[in-house]
Amino acid sequence: MATSRSSTSPRHWRTVVRSTGEFFRDFATSSPARFAILIFSTLILIFTALLSLPAAAASGRQTPLADALFTAVSTICVTGLVTVDTATHWSPVGKTIIYIGVNIGGMGVLTLASILGLVISKRLGLRAKLIAAGDSNPLRVHGGPVNEGQTVRLGEVGQLLRTVALSTLVIEAVIALLLYPSLVWAGISPLDALWEAPFYAAMAFTNTGFTPNPGGLEPFADDYFLLTVLMAGVFLGSIGFPVIYSLSRHVWHVGRWSLHTKLTLIATVILFFAGAGAFLGLEYNNPGTFGSMDAWDTTFQAFFLSAMTRSGGFSVVDIGELYGSSLVVGSMLMFVGGGSASTAGGIKVTTLAVLALAVWSEAKGRTSVEAFGRRIPSDVQRVALSVVAWGATIVALSTITIAQLTKAPIADVLFDVISAFGTVGLSTGLTEALPDHAVYVMAATIFMGRIGTVTLAAAVAATSRSQHYSLPVERPIVG
Repeated sequence: MATSRSSTSPRHWRTVVRSTGEFFRDFATSSPARFAILIFSTLILIFTALLSLPAAAASGRQTPLADALFTAVSTICVTGLVTVDTATHWSPVGKTIIYIGVNIGGMGVLTLASILGLVISKRLGLRAKLIAAGDSNPLRVHGGPVNEGQTVRLGEVGQLLRTVALSTLVIEAVIALLLYPSLVWAGISPLDALWEAPFYAAMAFTNTGFTPNPGGLEPFADDYFLLTVLMAGVFLGSIGFPVIYSLSRHVWHVGRWSLHTKLTLIATVILFFAGAGAFLGLEYNNPGTFGSMDAWDTTFQAFFLSAMTRSGGFSVVDIGELYGSSLVVGSMLMFVGGGSASTAGGIKVTTLAVLALAVWSEAKGRTSVEAFGRRIPSDVQRVALSVVAWGATIVALSTITIAQLTKAPIADVLFDVISAFGTVGLSTGLTEALPDHAVYVMAATIFMGRIGTVTLAAAVAATSRSQHYSLPVERPIVG
């Protein structure tokens, strides 16, 4: 009996808790990419269980597993694609669960892993700092020394994590305050607007796109102030926390911006205007979208659509009514996505910028890739190529599989698959009509798109060893 009492003593439990904490700390630092995948997988299972509760559904009945799982994946991976209507299917409890989930997911994979690691270990060790710094600049390979030109240096990682939490709270609060009057003026009761404003704010900043009211944004199609606020929230969420951190320190000193910040902002602005110009030129005479609008409405809605296809997920026009050429443009924008370490998905604008600079340098016959007085090392270029290759492979396999399972038009399948991979949330209407087995494929596409191709590659290669020899060189013919 004495042994039994000893085994349940406070000292014994403290030892168990300490051993458990050390296990998770060691796992987080030895295999951070796999740890991040484990975190997101666990969160998805938890939220699937929560959304399966009868209280989460407006009908009071349990939501089918496929719909609960898909909504949980779409929530934690801040995507916004749905198999059931958010406004009518979910109860206030369900919508609260979704609201909490998108804010958790919006912090990002490795950033969230770093925060949990900080809670477990009570401090950030060197390897955890390397991981958080790597999240601030995912184009740097995980191995090797950290150079001085990185977006966030090791000593600033704690500040970065505080910036993530603080910027999320402050930006969402400001957006909610700006949205509240517009919601009331649109006919929503002041009491309902009190929770719809923060809900919309969270969906905008996390680039998710869930809408809590029936009809989505259609009741606000002519409220340009509300739509502009939503675009601003999507923009801030899509540029990434490292850029927000950099701008908060050097907003008026462009010369002190990091290369990552400059490339992200320039590529984002270029794609924003290029996308709007493409939609304007392709859809101006489409009676199902812009054809019935005047010049000002058409121009504004073209910019709004361009911003939302980058990762926002909100839509005023019916995506299913877009011309096929516009669907291709939208697919290209969604595949690129937003900034690194942001709430956006896709291959990221910095990846596109690095590849564009590499192509330009090759065309000019230069031996190195340079931008703004800095040289981009070859390992960054290799990672950029790997990200594009992995992303294209995921999209191709998912498109082929879902097209075979549903026999749906390939243009609709491709658009929704890229929307899932880029965690955008726009849909031609296909996703809501998918059978359960295709829903699981789409959910897997969202998951792989959100956790990032670099994280997947790092998880697979976590135990790889360095090669201490080199083989003879031989050049194959390419091109």
